[in-house]
Amino acid sequence: MKKMLISAMIAAMSIVGIANADDMLKPIDMAAMSKSKGEVPTYLIGAYEDVPSATAKLKKAGYTIVGTYNVLNSGTTVLFTDTALKTEAAKKNRGFVALLRLYVDKKDNRISITNPIYFGKAFMQDDYKQDVFYNELKTLTTAFSDLKGSADQLKFNDLGDYHFMFSMPYYEDFQTVGEGSAGDLFAKAKAYNGGKSFLFFVKLSENSYIVGYALSKDISKFPKKIGLQNGLVLPYLILLTDGKAKILSAKYYLAISYPLLSMGQFMKISSVPGNIEDYLKKPFK
Repeated sequence: MKKMLISAMIAAMSIVGIANADDMLKPIDMAAMSKSKGEVPTYLIGAYEDVPSATAKLKKAGYTIVGTYNVLNSGTTVLFTDTALKTEAAKKNRGFVALLRLYVDKKDNRISITNPIYFGKAFMQDDYKQDVFYNELKTLTTAFSDLKGSADQLKFNDLGDYHFMFSMPYYEDFQTVGEGSAGDLFAKAKAYNGGKSFLFFVKLSENSYIVGYALSKDISKFPKKIGLQNGLVLPYLILLTDGKAKILSAKYYLAISYPLLSMGQFMKISSVPGNIEDYLKKPFK
């Protein structure tokens, strides 16, 4: 009984901590991040800007806007890339690093941007180049001068081999949702659901593409249960390469995107990872 009470108290404290995460924003330590030291924030948080203003700043900074995605009427995710990101993403199994995301959060009246160092290390693994992703960070902090680090964070040295807990998947534990030539897979992805699920694509090499895909409405509601502030995790990405359609294991992707996620919150969406993987197999049958 005592153990149960302690577990309940810990879970409650975790939930409170996440609820008050906005009060824990920290100045971005550029010197530390230039040397890949210490804690790395998952997101860069700034003052609210509407979508036209935010996209204009991204374009001025040299980025190409790939697409936008509405998140449960709470805001809009803007997905963007540049030559340096696409060059890194063209390497074997590194396609998920091709895009950065900016979330115009109408609910909490702010913007949040995926930290290129955090997701760069997580998705590039041993191929990570500090100068490439630090330059991306400098570009973003110049374009949006008031950015702070999110409460969500992990130690840099933990990002390369991150998993939520014992027996949970790592980055390289991809799910294969289809097989065939890149052209056939691309055509199937585009045709499914009358083309409504296919949002955008970026060509990484002659036979490699990263595709933005909308999940079903029911599945896409999961951020309401674990935090709309990180709603920019959607849309989901599919990598078409080496004769396969691959996705990041949802148990990995959601955990790396929500590092403050408690076990209690994870249990609230326990069916979601499997539902995501099952849904993304449908276009390729």
